[in-house]
Amino acid sequence: MARWIVMNLPPGWLLAGLVVVIAGGTAVVQMLVRHRFPRLRQGRHNEVAQYLFPVVGLVYGFLIGFMVLVLWGQVNSADQTTRNEGAAAVQLARGRNVFSSAESARIRQGLLEYGRAAVAEWPRAAVGRTTPEAENALNRLHRTYEDIKPRNDSQRASLTSSLASLRELTDARTVRVLQARTNTGPPVSLWMVIFLNSGLVLGFSVIFGSEQTRMHYGMVGAVSALVAANLFLVTELAYPYLGELSSSPEPLNAVVQVLSSPQ
Repeated sequence: MARWIVMNLPPGWLLAGLVVVIAGGTAVVQMLVRHRFPRLRQGRHNEVAQYLFPVVGLVYGFLIGFMVLVLWGQVNSADQTTRNEGAAAVQLARGRNVFSSAESARIRQGLLEYGRAAVAEWPRAAVGRTTPEAENALNRLHRTYEDIKPRNDSQRASLTSSLASLRELTDARTVRVLQARTNTGPPVSLWMVIFLNSGLVLGFSVIFGSEQTRMHYGMVGAVSALVAANLFLVTELAYPYLGELSSSPEPLNAVVQVLSSPQ
């Protein structure tokens, strides 16, 4: 469900929706509580609430901070994998000029076909699904290097280095696709813990006694916006290849732009 939301909702709409739903829903609950239990306004229970609320807030802050740290690490790992793939393609592009003009042209064409296909398949690859075009382009690139017959020591050394870069490119692509396929976001049990802690934070802010109605609603609204922002951040970071904060195909696109420029 969360993956579908990230795939189909713009980040601005998702954040605004979370703020409206959480703040609005909490305001309705707050209104009902203040109407049903008017004695809460006197704040006689605030001593207990002031003792428990910092504990709940501390646990909530630690949980969200830990989640953001872990998820941000996954995004950085995805970025590094994509950069490795692009860097390997750049190394192949730089080493092609050692070979004959015909072989260099075939290498350039193979890299262009793979880069364009990999960029075009990104929306599918972001959820772990590949396209035949990208797979076939990579296979043709492998065959291109297999057909090269080095004529001197310089070409033999360059071919050895290029084959190593090609293996790095292939490995990085495999890791990228597997990461996107296997990373389905936090498990249901962890989402339940996040929602439980969020509910406790909102609940304590609602029952906190205050005779000044506007100040109480403002305080609860601020806490609701904070909870909504934290849920938005966790949701956006949960999938390293989806959303506004995810990895992008820019390293692959940069290779295509370099090879497409006039020689």
